[in-house]
Amino acid sequence: MNMDDTARIEELRKAIRHHNDRYYREDAPEVSDAEYDALFKELVALEARHPEAFDPDSPTQRVGAEPVAAFGAVIRDIPMLSLANAFSGEELLEFDRRTRRFLKTRGISENALDQSGYVAETKIDGLAIELVYEHGKFARGATRGDGTRGEDVTSNLRTIGDLPMQIRNGPALLEVRGEIYMTRQDFAALNRGRERDGEPVFANPRNAAAGSLRQLDPSITASRRLHLWVYGTGRVEGAAIGSHSEELDLLEGSGFPVNRRGIRQCPTINEAVDFYREMDAEKEKLPYEIDGVVIKVNDASLQKELGEISRFPRWAIAAKFSPDQAQTTVEDIAVFVGRTGILTPVAFLSPVVVRGVTVRKATLHNQDMIDAKDIRVGDRVLVQRAGEVIPEIVESLSAKDGSTERGERFFMPDRCPACGSAVKRAPGESAHRCAGAGCAEKKKRSLRHFVSRNAMDIAGLGTMIVSALADKGLVTEPADFYRLDRETLAEMDRLGEKSADNLIREIEKSRKVSLSRFLYALGIPHVGEHLADVLARRFRSVEALGNASEDELMAVHEVGTEVAESIRRFFASQEETKSLERLLREVTLLASETKSGNVAGKIFLFTGTLSMPRALAQERVRKEGGNIAAGISAKVNFLVTGEDPGSKLAKAKQLGITVLTESEFIKMLDEKN
Repeated sequence: MNMDDTARIEELRKAIRHHNDRYYREDAPEVSDAEYDALFKELVALEARHPEAFDPDSPTQRVGAEPVAAFGAVIRDIPMLSLANAFSGEELLEFDRRTRRFLKTRGISENALDQSGYVAETKIDGLAIELVYEHGKFARGATRGDGTRGEDVTSNLRTIGDLPMQIRNGPALLEVRGEIYMTRQDFAALNRGRERDGEPVFANPRNAAAGSLRQLDPSITASRRLHLWVYGTGRVEGAAIGSHSEELDLLEGSGFPVNRRGIRQCPTINEAVDFYREMDAEKEKLPYEIDGVVIKVNDASLQKELGEISRFPRWAIAAKFSPDQAQTTVEDIAVFVGRTGILTPVAFLSPVVVRGVTVRKATLHNQDMIDAKDIRVGDRVLVQRAGEVIPEIVESLSAKDGSTERGERFFMPDRCPACGSAVKRAPGESAHRCAGAGCAEKKKRSLRHFVSRNAMDIAGLGTMIVSALADKGLVTEPADFYRLDRETLAEMDRLGEKSADNLIREIEKSRKVSLSRFLYALGIPHVGEHLADVLARRFRSVEALGNASEDELMAVHEVGTEVAESIRRFFASQEETKSLERLLREVTLLASETKSGNVAGKIFLFTGTLSMPRALAQERVRKEGGNIAAGISAKVNFLVTGEDPGSKLAKAKQLGITVLTESEFIKMLDEKN
């Protein structure tokens, strides 16, 4: 294998892992599905050409991304595989020919496939999940994760009305696969609310559904209107399933929502192709987003014969719709400053209609993306909206055509466009940041974050009012919000006496706040809602957190070097601490319930089969102030073992971790209560 191919394989693997994390873990993809598929296809081709480069950890051998450590991990016996992609009717016909050729190698007549046919289903653009039912009762649920290990989101799934807690005539064990999604209408309403509160909007319904389900506070999930469609099963004990049609009948008969409107039984591949084309034409009329059609061999025995390759089953394929695109011109590229000082370049475009929406601008993310696509002012570009609210530039047509009459290459400024301070880019980071401590735009964004719903929750202080208050010099730091008076507010444009009264009432209401909300409102880099809650439970006061050493911070599960350094920098800043002192004179931090006993502050991991559902055991730990580990490490305090504990037990003994039987674990909880 030549050095160029070796380097390209490693480059592709690294890029795909990064995009997997952005898509599956962070719900914030940086590239379109089409761009991702192109990278993946290139890697598959290179690995096929160079079998000596085989790596079991290659993205081509895995599905999705590792589960997020904040959630417990659920390990499944039958992996949730991904699907190979097709992008045209001709590629579906080739899938049919390929399937028939493979069956022939197994000594199976083509007539077998003709007799069973296919089932075609609309592919909902949501978050894949698996639900486990034991003796008819919902026991636990998890995201796809890496296919074998998913994130335990049981508590959040219980808040979804479409999901049955108990099913009719259920087998002893039933693993159900499905998709959590959000309708177009509910998605639009959610984004309107976020925009009103000065929060970033979700890019598309899929990201909104995924972000809503993967909340560490189930009440947030419950506040958002999520829905469920189911489309298949994993393990089934106590029921025989002869075909995919029977599988769907079993699910629907058990009380699960099955999308009958989006399913068609197709005796031939040509009928499946017709359904694919019909859905492509009708997709905008549906109340939810779809990004393609899944074609499955109907007969279960044929599915078993066909088996799977790497991460894909041979008996199914996802026929993706081509994203709607249009050509336009880049009129300008401007740079905007975020709350933490990150500079984001945005392309302003000649207005163009894509999927019925007039597009005037598109985010360019960072310098690396601009360089990779070679986008310049004046370029003709291809713009795409494939379900996203935020459009993207697919490519520069001017660069592709080799045009010589082009504008100059774009470079991020070396001075902040808002305050003129130096702009820096840390080694290994893709982002450029404003280094100015007094940057007005950074300050405005920080103030908007402080009053936002999940922080101090001061209703009525939206983006425009906060900006106006900052521009007039009435609010320069968070404490200033509490020094505002009715008369000053009433004199501001667009407010008046009634609005001023409402704002004063909301400001007064926010004076009493929990420590976790307060810590999140401070806007410490890398400290999100969940980590703020973890830190509040561990340190119990702002003073204790501010005085904690880096080692003490890193002793907290979920705090690494980067986060610990960020917290220490915040409290070491003279400007931040003085501002904090002034703020603490204005607000009262509510005392949270003290958790004590053997569980509080400890890290637990479960292995083997327990008599109680694992999700319930994990919930009880969290309720008593403990944490759940995603895997075995020296940070784990207790390993709770059930039947057939596996390799974690041996590793725990090597690390000196205390091992508890399930009865000892229950006794520990009972002693606390």
